[in-house]
Amino acid sequence: MIEVMDTTLRDGEQMKDVSYTSAEKLTITKMLLEEVKVDRIEIASARVSAGEQKTVAKTMEWALSHGYGDRIEILGFTDNIKSVDWMEETGCKVMNLLAKGSLNHVKKQLNKTPEEHIRDIIATVDYAEKKSFRCNIYLEIWSGGMLECPEYIYTLIDSLKDTPIKRFMLPDTLGILCPTQVTSFITEHIRRYPDLHFDFHAHNDYGLGTANTIAAVSAGIHGIHCTVNGMGERAGNTPLDEAVVCIHDFLKMKTNIDEKKLCAMSETVEVFSGKRLPFHKPISGINVFTQTAGIHADGDKKGNLYANPLLPERFDRKRHYALGKLSGKSNLEYNLKELGIELTKDQQNKILERIVELGDKKAIITKEDLPYIISDVLERPEQRKFSIDACIIVSGKGLKSIATIKINYKMQADTRETVYEETGQGDGGYDAFMDAIKKIASKLRFNLPELVDYQVNIPPGGKTDALVQCSITWRNHTTFVTKGVHSDQVLAAAEATEKMLNLLE
Repeated sequence: MIEVMDTTLRDGEQMKDVSYTSAEKLTITKMLLEEVKVDRIEIASARVSAGEQKTVAKTMEWALSHGYGDRIEILGFTDNIKSVDWMEETGCKVMNLLAKGSLNHVKKQLNKTPEEHIRDIIATVDYAEKKSFRCNIYLEIWSGGMLECPEYIYTLIDSLKDTPIKRFMLPDTLGILCPTQVTSFITEHIRRYPDLHFDFHAHNDYGLGTANTIAAVSAGIHGIHCTVNGMGERAGNTPLDEAVVCIHDFLKMKTNIDEKKLCAMSETVEVFSGKRLPFHKPISGINVFTQTAGIHADGDKKGNLYANPLLPERFDRKRHYALGKLSGKSNLEYNLKELGIELTKDQQNKILERIVELGDKKAIITKEDLPYIISDVLERPEQRKFSIDACIIVSGKGLKSIATIKINYKMQADTRETVYEETGQGDGGYDAFMDAIKKIASKLRFNLPELVDYQVNIPPGGKTDALVQCSITWRNHTTFVTKGVHSDQVLAAAEATEKMLNLLE
């Protein structure tokens, strides 16, 4: 069983422009321990601020009342009594002591000898033990220390292995290792110290955080450190979801993590941190269980031919089939089935043709857009006398809107076509568009109906990139409605107007 420690609230909060409120920290703590079921969490650094101390105290009050007191940890410093005293006031009793794992840092940053630094560590650990604290130790810059002078690290561990320190935590602080180096270093540590517990803490500067974490587990590491969504300084830390799933799938090893809760955890941290997750982020990204190419949808329909072990149901998600210029019939059929809509083959072909047309214009089409597209296509007259071939609409502040349109009109008596181009002005984009339409209608001695209602809708849950449906109610001797669908609101209205012209004709 691999032990998983999450440090989203401590190391992850070092990401630029990220700071959690007290309530947010408590919510994340509860979710990580009770739902995701990580083994331990690190929630703060000692001596940061009075406000942070109050937040930790509030979190510890909840943790102690729910039996999680020994699973919450705070980063402390090699400062004899200061960090321990600060932590004691919060109720926390587990300190992750920060020590130097690089000889270069001991000499240049601390301006001390290794012997002096070791004495300071032991003094801090002894004081913590007197206060009934449990101690783990970070060997900061451990990766750099192994590359520069591994003998210093072995001297350090030799000096501390008989102290009450429970875990020796090995950080690749600057993310400078590759998997083969991690394997080599961890293997040597475990060979030298078979009775010690080692954790590995990776950073992602080379994009190798997950790979290095898996290499450490393969080499025999006992625990790993991660953050939700890979939050952390610079390029971040190893993402919790990626590391856990790789351990389960590739190494066939167990953790206590509940995979079904990983994506909900990811969404919560995304909201609280204000850092939007990349759409293609493995496991938790919004697009990772979406098939786009028609050939993939067809293969899945015929036997899940494009499925892999990362089934969305593992993470309480569903597979989706995107609609766009690469869509095939299977993409459409999957979405129609989910919506409970039945269409004839001929109707499906027309709908798919419209979807591809919209996709060529870079419109993002969702399942929720589909009813609008169906309504748009099935309500179009088979024979069109009018077609709006080109349109430009300019709106601005303090100026009249201007629209220039080009309409192709096919004579009723024969197949000849005449192109009309006009420019109109108005108090808004659509008003200017209609001014140009009226000029063309006047040339054709064509009576336009009265516009009595104008509604704009987007699909439920739609975002700013959703398709827009514009419904316009007209009245002449009767009242009727035409609808247009487009990614641009005014152009959706233009399509509804084109339908009106053809219906009247």
